[in-house]
Amino acid sequence: MDVFEILVLVISFVVLLSIGVPISFSIGLSTLLTMMLSINTVPSLTTVSQRMATGLDSFALLAIPFFILAGQLMNSGGIARRLIDFAKVLVGKMPGGLAFVNILAAMLFGAISGSAVAAASAIGGFMTPIMEEEGYDKSFSAAVNITSATTGLIIPPSNVLIVYSLASGGVSIAALFLAGYIPGVLMGLSLMFVAFIFAKKNNYKVNYTFSFGYAVKKFLDALPSLLLIFIVIGGIVAGYFTATEASAIAVLYAFILSVVFYKEIKIKDLPNILLGSAATTAIVMLLVGTSMAMSWVMAYENIPQNVAQALLTISDNRIIILIIINVILLLVGTFMDMTPAVLIFTPIFLPVVVQLGVDPIHFGIMMVMNLSVGLCTPPVGSVLFVGCSVANLPITKVIKPLIPMFIAMIVALLLVTYIPELSLFVPQLFGY
Repeated sequence: MDVFEILVLVISFVVLLSIGVPISFSIGLSTLLTMMLSINTVPSLTTVSQRMATGLDSFALLAIPFFILAGQLMNSGGIARRLIDFAKVLVGKMPGGLAFVNILAAMLFGAISGSAVAAASAIGGFMTPIMEEEGYDKSFSAAVNITSATTGLIIPPSNVLIVYSLASGGVSIAALFLAGYIPGVLMGLSLMFVAFIFAKKNNYKVNYTFSFGYAVKKFLDALPSLLLIFIVIGGIVAGYFTATEASAIAVLYAFILSVVFYKEIKIKDLPNILLGSAATTAIVMLLVGTSMAMSWVMAYENIPQNVAQALLTISDNRIIILIIINVILLLVGTFMDMTPAVLIFTPIFLPVVVQLGVDPIHFGIMMVMNLSVGLCTPPVGSVLFVGCSVANLPITKVIKPLIPMFIAMIVALLLVTYIPELSLFVPQLFGY
């Protein structure tokens, strides 16, 4: 291991990020620079290009563009509004009911679309004006929307869990999807608890009433959207299709639902939807490719092995090691997007926790929950920026109400970290 080359890798990456270079280019350039110090320029270019191409050569990754397209169709197809109406029927009469509606709708929409950014945009766009009209503090409404949007990354289908499966060397995607349900619901409930306390403290009134017939109608309106969860996950668990095949079925179902059934998307709208999903897919795949190249360089420099030895030198107590890993990942999440973080740090930390008896499925859920917090924090939090943009608020106005939400998310994270059964119960129930 050459310490100088490792320093070059780390310092060049941090410097590139700090001057505003996009994260995928920062990863790629720092990787290339490190390789050029190890071998000649031409072989370095060839090696990095090969590692990027090899990293993208995975059947499982085909699921990502399909789920992105399905999410785009759902985002434009009126599904968010129907899920909000259904959530109002379920929790709208509780104290702080509109905040509960935002959280539950984000959980449902995120579970269907698999995108935190889409959930923050779609649900926040509907809920923020309604909550403001009912007297809710605007910054609190934005904080609720921002944090609840991340639950869709834990509740399947989730693109990040597919990426983790790739980075971990083939952990079952179906098992990861099943493992996300209880932690995702736990995260949502923890946010609801904070919303309940805030509503009681500010004496928010409940002005929402409805008849039984209205409740049935809203349930039936939302039912076709909710069925997508059962079709995708049920088909994977039952063995009818793989996660990649399920993603294609999700696109077909979302197309029929949005274009034919709900009729919210016109044929003329499809080119823009396809273009948007292609642009998002390109960004994600470039991140995956450059991150896989950096992971290879780190393995070449024996970084994972040395980090593992260093951590186990500090302690062989699983509780202590998991605390250290959680703290590191929380810090990483503040400046690195989730996809490269999963690809880069999974090969580093997974061997350590496996050696301590932690199940790779459990660790994957813990890691995704941890990095979800980073999506809500500056300077790189994409969901934070989208949520503030939707609410038309500066980030400084949202930080204060976000803090109790962060605490709730971290409490949920610690529960999942130290109670493995929260992640493993459902997969074990289905034989994984």
